[in-house]
Amino acid sequence: MSRAPFTHHVNVRYLEVDQQGVVFNMWYLAYFDDAMTAWMAHRGLPYDEMFAAGFDAQIVHTEVDWQGSAGWGDDLEIGIDVERVGATSFTLRFVAHVGDRPVVTASTVYVVVATDGSGKREVPTILLAALKSPS
Repeated sequence: MSRAPFTHHVNVRYLEVDQQGVVFNMWYLAYFDDAMTAWMAHRGLPYDEMFAAGFDAQIVHTEVDWQGSAGWGDDLEIGIDVERVGATSFTLRFVAHVGDRPVVTASTVYVVVATDGSGKREVPTILLAALKSPS
């Protein structure tokens, strides 16, 4: 994946770094979740509007591969691309860098669910438009 036009920045905080001096691996899932909501807003669908429209997206699968590490004070840049859109799910690809140095890549599958607890549903038109937006 090339550097995406949208980049989410994370300034790595002291509390996110382990005794080895690098970001503890679980924090990357939080970074990606935060990046996804910022990216959706950038594409015209703020998360609160999605929720108000009666649906949400749940993570059902993530694969993560590390190529390096980030440490306290680093500016972690996260790019996002759409890998796949299905009937009830979509997959996003995350690539994180510190400067020009790759740190981590991930592929996350989200399933669209109704906010009323009735279960999964088809990808709504407004979400489909955001996922297919050229920006």
